[in-house]
Amino acid sequence: MNNTELAKKLVELIGSKDNVLKATNCMTRLRITVKDPSRVKEAEIKTTEGVLGLVKENNAYQIVLGPGKAKKVADICTDELGLTKVNDSLGNWQDNKAAMKALQKEHPVKKAIRTIAEIFIPLIPAIIAAGLFNGFSSLISTLQGQQVLASDGFWKVLQLIFSLIGSGFLGYFAIYTGINSAKQFGATEGMGGMIGAISIGGNIVAISTIFGLYNAEVPLNSILTTGKGGIMGVILGVWILSKIEKAIRKRVPDVLDLILTPFLSLFITALIFVLVIMPVTGFASDLLVSGLSVIIDSANPIVSVISGYVLSALFLPMVLLGLHHGLIPIYAIQLETMGGVSLFPVLAMAGAGQVGAAIAIFLIAKRVDNKNIQKVIAGALPAGFLGVGEPLIYGVTLPLFKPFFTAGLGAGFGGAYIMLTKVLANAWGPSGLVAIPIMKPESMLNFFLGLVISYIGGFVITYFVIKDEDVANV
Repeated sequence: MNNTELAKKLVELIGSKDNVLKATNCMTRLRITVKDPSRVKEAEIKTTEGVLGLVKENNAYQIVLGPGKAKKVADICTDELGLTKVNDSLGNWQDNKAAMKALQKEHPVKKAIRTIAEIFIPLIPAIIAAGLFNGFSSLISTLQGQQVLASDGFWKVLQLIFSLIGSGFLGYFAIYTGINSAKQFGATEGMGGMIGAISIGGNIVAISTIFGLYNAEVPLNSILTTGKGGIMGVILGVWILSKIEKAIRKRVPDVLDLILTPFLSLFITALIFVLVIMPVTGFASDLLVSGLSVIIDSANPIVSVISGYVLSALFLPMVLLGLHHGLIPIYAIQLETMGGVSLFPVLAMAGAGQVGAAIAIFLIAKRVDNKNIQKVIAGALPAGFLGVGEPLIYGVTLPLFKPFFTAGLGAGFGGAYIMLTKVLANAWGPSGLVAIPIMKPESMLNFFLGLVISYIGGFVITYFVIKDEDVANV
């Protein structure tokens, strides 16, 4: 079944085009929000050729297709089959009302995490690309410093270009976050981007100095300074903007709406954002970083080993529950305050544990002559090594149940090593071998060794815990 046939089949199984509120994709999943979940044929979707798994949260469905394929199928759904990323149908108000009620029943924590996911998922390709470019730029600079590469000419130009491209996103991350937040909260997108730009504007320091909030000796300890509050402050600021903008628009005459609404909305929001939101979220971010430093960046090796093991071992259950998107703001806060991300490399070990577990199951399956599992694993392992874990999770370890947990226990050893050696990444994205280039140059080798330890840990624990009958009877 090719991608076009798969897209048409999935649209049919989700209850046809008129049952869709919005459709988009993340790195490995087609994400569809429907009006009426009762029209979705979940069992048939799970058994459709090309589908690796299905995750449901109220009326939101995540169809696991794998890297690359998810984007291609999503594009076919929106560009050729008429599904839209934001539903613009006003005719069937009963369906829209039912869909909104379904969303209102969602647990507040899951709703907040889902909103965060919707803000950051479209940015993931740029985050990965920027991390890779910054990583290569940093690697070239390191090799130039060691006189392995020339410090001028071709290598200097290449380093500058890589740095330029990488900083083109990460340097203005707050603006992109503001735009996407405005999409989610119903504010004007350009104005959401302006809130992000305000947060990194140079005049913040001057304003902070006037109000006595700036610490000239240690700028990072200022109550208010450029970038204070980070992207969490931007998200909250844009949410406030959306409320103010809607309230003003209701009261302003139509003839003055285009002039007064944006001016007043931005002016009021900016005052609240700069003088209240940035200092408060900055304090919260500093508190979070301090708290994380106790377990993540601890100078005590015992604490590092224990925290690294536990975080890696528990990460995949968080993925299944959809809670992993809630970690993105923490990654961003670390990147802003530390110049790198230490949590992502630790959690990336979870996928490596799945790879080791799958290899162990493959050998057991070969021993008991279960050719079906051997075939599934052989097809899913390459993606697993490259950091795409869904085929192994949904096709192998989760259906067998026990290996899902033995893989996590094995991954914990790699996480402990990563934490102990203080591996730091330039960004976050896919895990596995393809994540090596986004690590800091001095961390690349230790990240690779962490993967190897996780492969071995997942293999050993799974091989000795899983019995032949566990695999033979599947």
